[in-house]
Amino acid sequence: MIALDNVSKHFTSKRGTHHVLSDVSLTIDEGQFVCLLGPSGCGKSTLLNLIAGLDTPDQGTLAIDGKPIAGPGPDRSVMFQDSALFPWLSVRRNVDFGLELAGFRDKDERASRVETFLKKVQLWRFRDAYVHELSGGMKQRVALARALAPDPRVLLMDEPFAALDAQTRDVLHVELTEIWRATRKTVVFVTHNVREAVRLGDRVVLMATRPGRVKLDEPIALARPRTNEGDVAHYVGRIMKELRTEVEKVMREEIDDAWQPAPGAVPGSSSSGVGGGI
Repeated sequence: MIALDNVSKHFTSKRGTHHVLSDVSLTIDEGQFVCLLGPSGCGKSTLLNLIAGLDTPDQGTLAIDGKPIAGPGPDRSVMFQDSALFPWLSVRRNVDFGLELAGFRDKDERASRVETFLKKVQLWRFRDAYVHELSGGMKQRVALARALAPDPRVLLMDEPFAALDAQTRDVLHVELTEIWRATRKTVVFVTHNVREAVRLGDRVVLMATRPGRVKLDEPIALARPRTNEGDVAHYVGRIMKELRTEVEKVMREEIDDAWQPAPGAVPGSSSSGVGGGI
């Protein structure tokens, strides 16, 4: 079980302090598929990095089965929006290299795992192909095989399908669901896409913004595979209503931040002149 208790995080730059997360508390049970959803800047990716151990909170605690997360570990794999494959290695060697880094020394065991997971993502016959020979969807399948091959307990996915066309994304939704049902990994999946979240998740956690915090934790009580668009649309509509208020909030804040009055344009100002604007 993943447990986050009153987690806060801020970043400091020349423009000042940016509070990304504030008092986020969340529990994810073993084997659950949880989708994190929210507008840009709400801290979804930061939260994922904290669970991965790639960053540390300023306040609060993160733990897996009661053990504090102190850094990256073999119990967690991360899959990013960019497939991050090595172009000079074949498909087979890209997955194998991930196993080497994870500490698998036995070549026969590595070869067996590579075969198993490339077959799970329907790419075994492309095992000797190179990255430039693959489509975008195929690259993400290789990245998924690489993430799964070390057999982590937790799979952390940061918008892995965002750059793909809708048709390819739908195919990968089906494949990911089948792999999840077969392996029962705990999955934390970051997305901007409400429909994607509803199609994939046991729960959709909607993040409010500035600072990020949990606004809505919506269980998705639909059987898999979720092919009935009417059932999916029902949940999408409910979640979109909540998300829309957060997006509008971000837009208003960005407009306010962008508009700076020109010198002398504010009544009572000692400066003179006209100009500025946005």
